[in-house]
Amino acid sequence: MECVLENLKIYYEIYGEGKPVLMLHGFMPDHRLMKGCVEPIFEHRDNYKRIYFDLPGMGKTPGPKWLISTDQMLDVVLEFIDKVIPNEKFIIASESYGSYLARGIILKKSNFIEGVLFICPLIIPQPEERDLPQEFSVIMKDNELISSLNPLEVEELEESLVIQKREVWERYRDEIWSGLKIADQTFLYRIFPTNYSFSFEVDQLLELYNKPTLFLLGRQDTTVGYRDAWKIIENYPRATFAILDQAGHNLNIEKENLFNSLVNEWLDRVEYQISIKD
Repeated sequence: MECVLENLKIYYEIYGEGKPVLMLHGFMPDHRLMKGCVEPIFEHRDNYKRIYFDLPGMGKTPGPKWLISTDQMLDVVLEFIDKVIPNEKFIIASESYGSYLARGIILKKSNFIEGVLFICPLIIPQPEERDLPQEFSVIMKDNELISSLNPLEVEELEESLVIQKREVWERYRDEIWSGLKIADQTFLYRIFPTNYSFSFEVDQLLELYNKPTLFLLGRQDTTVGYRDAWKIIENYPRATFAILDQAGHNLNIEKENLFNSLVNEWLDRVEYQISIKD
C-alpha cells in the first residue's frame, strides 16, 4: 500500500487488527528486517495491528531530493503516524537508526506511546564517537556453508554476522541484505554522516518515559556497540536492559529464541500496563 503524504508517498504493509505497533527499521535495510524478526511473534498474539513501512530512500519508498537530514526523516515519520493512526495510542518496535527516530517520536508524542522496543539501538550518531568493542569477533563459523557461497556472499557474511550458520545466513540474506542491495545510496549519503544527527538533544526528555521498554544489545556489536545505551537508561524507569552474548548488530536473527522470549515478556508488560489503565 501507499500512504500519500504532503510531499512523499510511503510504502507500507499492515497485518492484523487492534493496538497499532509502529515498526521502524534501520538505516539502509527496509521493512523486511522488522517483519522477519517480530511478525512470527505477533502471529501468536491477538489484537495487534502491525504497521511495517519503508523509510525514505529504502525499500519501495523513494528518497526525495528535498529530504537531506534526520530531522526531516523524523518529520516524515510523524506525518505518516498522523495519517495512518491519527490520534491513536500505539507501540513502537525499532532497530538501530529506527531506534534513534523512535526516541525522536518519544520526545514529540510521548503520551501516545504505550511501550517501546529498542533492538541494537543507535545512540551516538557519529561513528567516531561511539564506545565500541575493539574488534569484530566471529563466535561460530560453518565452513561448509562458507564453501557453498559465492565471493560476494562470503564477504557480506564475514562482515556482518558473528554467528555464521546456514539458518542465520539465510535469514540475513532474505530479511536484511535484500534491503541493503536496493537502498538509494546516493540519497542516503546526503544524510550520512553530515546530517545524520538530530539538530536537537533527543535524549533530554521533559519527563521520564515511564512505560514498558526493552533494550536489546549485542555484546559483539561493533556497529553501534552496547555501552552507550546504558547512558540513557535512566530516561526509562520501566526498562529491561539485556546484553546478549554471541550477538552482533543482527542479534534478532543470531539469538532468535532468546530474542523471542524477551520480546514476548516485554509485550506481556505492555498488555498489563494497558489493562490496568482501561
